[in-house]
Amino acid sequence: MIDIKNIHKSYGSLEVLKGIDAHIEKGEIVSIVGPSGAGKTTLLQIIGTLDKPDCGEIQIGGIQTLKLKEKELSAFRNKHIGFVFQFHQLLPEFTALENVMIPALIRKEKSSVASKRAKEILDYLNLSDRMEHKPAQLSGGEKQRVAVARALINQPDVILADEPSGSLDSQNKEELHKLFFDLRNEMGQTFVIVTHDQSLSLITDRVIHMKDGQIIYPEI
Repeated sequence: MIDIKNIHKSYGSLEVLKGIDAHIEKGEIVSIVGPSGAGKTTLLQIIGTLDKPDCGEIQIGGIQTLKLKEKELSAFRNKHIGFVFQFHQLLPEFTALENVMIPALIRKEKSSVASKRAKEILDYLNLSDRMEHKPAQLSGGEKQRVAVARALINQPDVILADEPSGSLDSQNKEELHKLFFDLRNEMGQTFVIVTHDQSLSLITDRVIHMKDGQIIYPEI
């Protein structure tokens, strides 16, 4: 599903990624772990086409993303990749339902179709009674589930998550971690998760360890 070959990335004189090679199978839940400054988030952003490497190659579903033009890349990202961030990044002026609908509307889906799909996902995530609430009216766990729903709205092949449970309490962490596996089992998504949370990394299918901009072998 995801092939990463010889990815290098520097910011000025700081070399952040030093030749990353990795392969992630379709339907895998993989965690990327390592100390702060290891390059984990930079790698995730490059996989997600939010940043470009200095050299190397990324293939997602057989598509070489680095060869896509900007407009093609935006369309590819919108259709094939969903994002979940540590602090959910919901738009405060919109309801939960509206936040979830946004990626579908960007894709030029009809509002009625986007609304129906968003309601189905929110119902699946046990948020039916919170659809018309704005983020300020939601708990931390509810906000993160809304963010997951937003990531799912376009039925992407890949979900990329950056410290998704970092701002949650223990109970909400466990619920979110279980949700990832339920989604993989029911919808077949591939998950790549950057995390410092050992309770999450221990239950993922595979752990990729990073240090000083490199993957430390062997992978577990």
